[in-house]
This record gives sequence, C-alpha cells and structure tokens, in this order.
Amino acid sequence: MDLNKLKIYDSRDFPSYLPKLNQLYDDLFSGGKGFRSKLIKKVGESISLDSKSIHLLGQTIEFIHNASLLHDDLIDRSHLRRGKTTAWLRFTPEYAVLAGDYLLARVMVNLSKYGNINLIQYTAEMISDLLEGEWIQDSLVGDFEIGKEQLDRVHELKTASLFKWCLRAPHIAKEDYRKELHDPLEQMGSILGILFQRSDDLLDFDIRNGENKAVLGDLKSGYLNSFGVYLFKGLDGETRAKAIKSESLGQLINTIGQSHFDTRVASFDEKNEELIQFYEHQLSLVESALDAESQSLVRELKPLSDLLYWRNQKP
Repeated sequence: MDLNKLKIYDSRDFPSYLPKLNQLYDDLFSGGKGFRSKLIKKVGESISLDSKSIHLLGQTIEFIHNASLLHDDLIDRSHLRRGKTTAWLRFTPEYAVLAGDYLLARVMVNLSKYGNINLIQYTAEMISDLLEGEWIQDSLVGDFEIGKEQLDRVHELKTASLFKWCLRAPHIAKEDYRKELHDPLEQMGSILGILFQRSDDLLDFDIRNGENKAVLGDLKSGYLNSFGVYLFKGLDGETRAKAIKSESLGQLINTIGQSHFDTRVASFDEKNEELIQFYEHQLSLVESALDAESQSLVRELKPLSDLLYWRNQKP
C-alpha cells in the first residue's frame, strides 16, 4: 500500500494552507515501510472489505503509528528516524507535538464519519494503550533490575496493541463481532507484537541486524530491553555492573564471555520459537471461524510470526 495515497481520506486532512504540516508529514512518511497498512490491506481484501474502508483503516493505523513516533522521538531526544533528522530537531519540539496531535485528531474525525461506534471505541482504547505503555516505559529508564513481565507489559501496550488492531479492525468494520474469531485474532496480534519487539531488541545487540540499527543504543540510554534482561540474568553482581557500563558490543562480550552470549541468544530464540508455535495454534482457531470465501486470510497470516521475529534471517 502506497503511504502517499493514504495521506488523504477526507478533503480536510491536509489543507494546502498548512504547508509546514504537509512538509513534516511527507518527510516522516517517505521512509516508512507501511507494514501495518499492508497488513490491513491483506486482511481487508481476504474478507472482501470494500476498498474505501480499507483505505480508511490503512490511514488510521499509519497516522496513529507515526503520531507515536513523533512523540517518542521527542521524549527520547532521538536524532534520527528512518535515516533522517527527526521532526522535533528539523522543525521544533512544538511542531512535532502538534503534528502528532493532528494525526490523532484526524483519525477520530474520519472514523466518526464512518459511523461504526464499535470501531471508534476500539481505536480510542488502542490509542490509550499506546500512551499508557509510553508512561510505563519512561518510568523504567535507568532501572536495571526490571524483569521480563514488566517489559512484556510495555510491549503489549505499545507494540502489540497496533498489531491486534490490524487483525481485528477490518472484521469490526464489517460488523463481524464473533467471539470465536476475535479471541484468537487478539492472541495472534499480541504474539506478533511481542515477537516484533523482541526481534527489535536483538538488533540492539547486533543480532540479525540487517537494518543497521545503532548497537547498544538502548543500553547506553539507560534502558534494559527484553534481550538485555535475558542476557544479564544469572550474572554475578560485579560482572553485571561492568557489562551495563559497556561502551561497545566487543567490550560487553569480553565482560560476560562469548560462550554466555551465544548460549543466551540461542535460548532466547528457542523461547520465541515456542511463541511462534502458539501463534500457529491460534491461527488454526481463526481458520475454523472463517467461511470458505475468507480462507485466504489464513495463508496471508501464516508466515507473519516467522517474518517478524527472524526477519528472513532464520538459521
């Protein structure tokens, strides 16, 4: 799905008399992959949702996702987003906040015109989850005693909530509210979000880092991500304290040992393979709930768990 085409659903979305807003939007979206809107398109087309509704849902998820990025980059004081200077630096912090708020406002305006109150309510709950997750994550910065459960809660709120929405919103738009369909879709969205975030956390330790993400960026920012928690578990206090202060991956590995590092990566992958198996079980429940005309959805969703965790680099 072309992100540029998602810019306009209603004629008032991006008026020409707001040139800075248009420039900021075009700059932000030009480097995006549009994965979430592509997922919306796959789900929507599989269940024969009309193209105008698919366009609205695709715009909705991209507006919400990118609004969160605008706000996150400012909160984190990040300098780059998709290889470009972040909006708060290129423009001003005030413009970044206003642009994010504007995207969220247009989401609610356009969904309100669509007229499905259940879809509006679900979307509002998802936005609330995102913000709650940001509050919790911010409170964890500098806390090197956090556990897996705390981080899973953050990932559930900040990342998985969007994947759940992508899987469920097209069915809600068609006014299909069957529990036997939405329950496994909810579980699948949760799993995809967790797998995506854990895979992203591995990039910080240069594991399958095809995106060339800055190594140890989370750790240096005082944030112990999900793999960091797993990696440092079981280390004695002195080794752990020294590892946390590492300035490079080489220094970190020298501190904890290559064998420990490799063993923890392999064990982390094994745990997440179990989660991928659970995803496939939930998918079988979705398959049972779909009519014959919508079975193509199963084929579209089946490879996503592997793709989001392994990122086409499965050994």
